[in-house]
Amino acid sequence: MVQLFRLSMICALVTLVWPLSGMAAGDPERGEILADTCMGCHGIKGYRNAYPSYRVPKLGGQPQEYLKLALIGYRNGSRAHETMRAQAATLSNQDIDDLAAYFAGQGEIRSGELVTGGRAAAGKDKVAVCSACHGPNGVSPAPNWPSLAGQHRDYLEESIAQYQRGDRTDPVMAGQVINLTEQDIKDIAAFYAAQSGLFTVSYAN
Repeated sequence: MVQLFRLSMICALVTLVWPLSGMAAGDPERGEILADTCMGCHGIKGYRNAYPSYRVPKLGGQPQEYLKLALIGYRNGSRAHETMRAQAATLSNQDIDDLAAYFAGQGEIRSGELVTGGRAAAGKDKVAVCSACHGPNGVSPAPNWPSLAGQHRDYLEESIAQYQRGDRTDPVMAGQVINLTEQDIKDIAAFYAAQSGLFTVSYAN
């Protein structure tokens, strides 16, 4: 309970302070042009990363500021993925602003009825500590934290495992995932994947 309170305070403070830092609007029209390269993976529903095998994340509905932070993370190496790092290494700050503006502008997600049937039921209680930053249904209340609702289950599992291994570095996430078992990770991922939310952005939509 003390850990949850502390995390809630941290996330609440970030939520209040973040807008004060300012956010470049970005040019979504230019971002759409730049996104041609992204669509080869992220624009195909169910497209899988080769090794390890997991579905690439849905980007539709993610907050713009989070998308920027993710791309910066791949560019500076705090997120480890060879293909993404190679792509992000060529991006300027303006490119990142424009790409984030494009993907974030394709539609927003909103919290709906909590879904806990089937495999998701096992993760219901385990996501309590995650809710402070990611929202009770996986829809983030802060622009710099990702929404998880509707994200691919296997991608969520791999992301959490990357934080445990140190392939992704984040002081908040590192502390939250360190004691999770393999079954905990599967249950948490199943819960968020069952919620209504994120979607695949493609030119065919």
